[in-house]
Amino acid sequence: MPGPTESSSGMREPSRPRFAILASGRGSNADALMRAFKRNFIAGEVVALVSNVEGAGVLERAREHGVPGHVVVSKGLTREAHEGALLTVLEKTGAEHLLLAGYMRILSPWFLGRFGGRILNIHPSLLPEFPGLHGAERQWQAGRSVVGATVHFVDGGVDTGPVVLQGSIEVRGDEGPEGLAQRILNEVEHVIYPRAVRLFVERLTKPVET
Repeated sequence: MPGPTESSSGMREPSRPRFAILASGRGSNADALMRAFKRNFIAGEVVALVSNVEGAGVLERAREHGVPGHVVVSKGLTREAHEGALLTVLEKTGAEHLLLAGYMRILSPWFLGRFGGRILNIHPSLLPEFPGLHGAERQWQAGRSVVGATVHFVDGGVDTGPVVLQGSIEVRGDEGPEGLAQRILNEVEHVIYPRAVRLFVERLTKPVET
């Protein structure tokens, strides 16, 4: 793993952090992230996109951005076998940090321990409200007038890790649960996830005095 470099001011400047994106579906959040890295909004590098679903749409998005795509199928495997294969791929790519973008797997404590404090996830609700599945739709069903999404660190609970960034929108009232979920995705998630990763990288790469 590359180490920090020293600037003319005598400050150590860490090398650009290396990220892998994990996704299972169409990959719109992954696409928003890859675009942000590509235009250098985030001062890091996406070294891999990994999907647990063969033929997932997100793999085509990775190809469009020139990001190496990998498939580590989970269907039919135990969690231990799948995570072992996933870790092997991630180690080969040199990924230091993980970004979950619709990755429909619960990661074990063993796996999380390998990336402690270095995994981010996005969830379609204003946590701690509505953790788990269908967070956006459940906000509609609860009659919320303001809804949103949260980027958080991943820990051993279900959407319980420390919050990095949240964003919200007002409910119009005519969206329905599916329409509201799409609004949250387009108007909030695609905006705050790149911003949250940028904040994370800025903290990582802040020069330290020697």
